[in-house]
Amino acid sequence: MEENRSPWREPSTQLFSTSRQASTNDRLEWSHNPSNPLNWLLWEKWTTMSVACWVTFIVGLNATSLTTASKALSSEFDLSNAVIEDSFLPSTVWNAAAAVVPLVTLPLMDTYGVRIGYVTYFILFCIFLIPQALAKDFTTLIVCRVFAGAFGGTLQNAADGIAANLFSSQSERALPLTVFVLSVLLGVTMGPVLGAAGESLGWRWIVWIQLIICGASIPLVVMFMRENRGSVIRSRLCKDVIVAEQGRVKESPLFGLARTISRSAVLLTTEPTIIFMTLWSSFTFGLIFISTQSVPLVFADIYGWSETAAGLAQVSIGIGQLFGFAVCLIQNNVYIRSAALNRKKAGTPIPESVLYLSIPGTAIALAGGLFMYGWGIFQSHWIVPTIGLSLTGFAITTIMHAATIYVTDEYAACAASAIAAVAFGENVFAAFLPLAARPMYLQLNFQWASTFLALIALLLTFAPIVLIYKGHNLINRQVLLGY
Repeated sequence: MEENRSPWREPSTQLFSTSRQASTNDRLEWSHNPSNPLNWLLWEKWTTMSVACWVTFIVGLNATSLTTASKALSSEFDLSNAVIEDSFLPSTVWNAAAAVVPLVTLPLMDTYGVRIGYVTYFILFCIFLIPQALAKDFTTLIVCRVFAGAFGGTLQNAADGIAANLFSSQSERALPLTVFVLSVLLGVTMGPVLGAAGESLGWRWIVWIQLIICGASIPLVVMFMRENRGSVIRSRLCKDVIVAEQGRVKESPLFGLARTISRSAVLLTTEPTIIFMTLWSSFTFGLIFISTQSVPLVFADIYGWSETAAGLAQVSIGIGQLFGFAVCLIQNNVYIRSAALNRKKAGTPIPESVLYLSIPGTAIALAGGLFMYGWGIFQSHWIVPTIGLSLTGFAITTIMHAATIYVTDEYAACAASAIAAVAFGENVFAAFLPLAARPMYLQLNFQWASTFLALIALLLTFAPIVLIYKGHNLINRQVLLGY
């Protein structure tokens, strides 16, 4: 009987036992491995994070820079701007692509690694700036803007996932995420300012200037954007252990790809928290793009400003965002100190505490700023509506800051996918809300159009209030485990 025993069974059992032990040891070693992004030196983390934020800023310029060149575009390509601004379509298609494509690309970066995708997308983004500047017809410009938005939108939103890859705790992630939010908002806000500054050279030079900036940044991205997805680095360093660990689970590559791509869509359609955050932050983000249409109308009609000067008025929103950034740093301290009050997870900040500032930010600064922007036109000086725009910029920063940190912390296991879901709504609003801005401001009159937006802002104040009291119960933990 001893001789008839299967010769392969015992070695196989030993191999499985050995592999399982190796896998356990590997997990312990990986948590202390210097290759683990969570264990990088602080300057190494911030080098990678700074590159991501810089790229987020310069990519955002391309989203809105052509909005101040609407007359030049309309004249050269013979566009009709009777009701809807056809000249705004380059921005619309950019944001529409930025809404859809990251639903696929960001989860793929989550699964297969950040560096190769990030560098590739940035180089492709730079390449598609060239035909924008050389476009001989409007169709060419639109098609190139679609590709630029697809790659640019991915790059914009990848920084959020990178922060989650590099900083392990919520308190550590607060500052990098705050800087990320500012880079997103300043990029799209200062785009019209860049367009206004470069319009005297011709609208094509607005794009050429961006190409110079982005092209000069390629070496920076190639050299300093390291792979920072821990699971990917670990699998490359310990292939034998990972293979042994996964040996009993066979998954079709196509099925795995489909599951990865669907991750953001599942979060967006099944998670009440993601839905609340998407509606709230999308409206506020869309207001920046509405301003690219309403500001020229208001300041040209009321104060007789030129289109170029009206573009420069967007600086007031950027100033408000800088003030908002400073206040968000104070909010971060409140958020970090809340860890001492957390009874469920001792030492961990309470996620809902990051929402506190956003409630007055929405109800007072955002709604109040829109009211001031609308009704300030009855004052003789342009400073009153400009202050209203600054208050709006302040509020947008506090709201986007709260939404980003809350979503990233609550969905840290799939942060890039969660933020892609929220970014989908933000870019959809940014793409299509401005198309209604001109008809709304012309038919309702300036003051009532802004009042309508202010009332929506007041209604959305309930989003952070609901999440503070019920947010933790709304999160489906099974979804997180499944992905």
